[in-house]
Amino acid sequence: MSKALRSIFIFVRVGIAAALAVGAIIMATSHYSTNFFGITMEAKFQYTPSFKYFVIANAIASAYNLVVVFVPTGSPLSGLVIMCDTIMAMLLTGAMAATGAISELAKNGNAHAGWLPICNQIQPYCDHVSGSLISAFVGLIVFVLFMLYNIFKIVSLDLHVCR
Repeated sequence: MSKALRSIFIFVRVGIAAALAVGAIIMATSHYSTNFFGITMEAKFQYTPSFKYFVIANAIASAYNLVVVFVPTGSPLSGLVIMCDTIMAMLLTGAMAATGAISELAKNGNAHAGWLPICNQIQPYCDHVSGSLISAFVGLIVFVLFMLYNIFKIVSLDLHVCR
């Protein structure tokens, strides 16, 4: 692999790691409290299991992307990297889905179940969570596209060898 291509590889992996880490940090620092008719309402990411899962999954995937930078291209570990990329993509997708569902519920509630929306009372907290989701979603999209590129590259090399 040329040095320019290796540099792009490192740049993309570090960018993915940064986007996922920013998503985890924004979520981990989300905290808000307000008084509502004399009752103090406090919102923290620790109160919601899906938000904790989101922080942990993004932190793991971010660290993974930084470690993968040190795997030499074309080494026997490259196949393992593709497999681990797929696992990380599934982990991140699950975290995004769980967090997105809870965020939607907090924003709009559920009339059928009688759950009221809470974002009207704690809007800064909901904005914080939305920012975290956006950052991590950008990281996930770039990660999946990069993973698909790497898979295509390996498959096309195998096809050329078989001819």
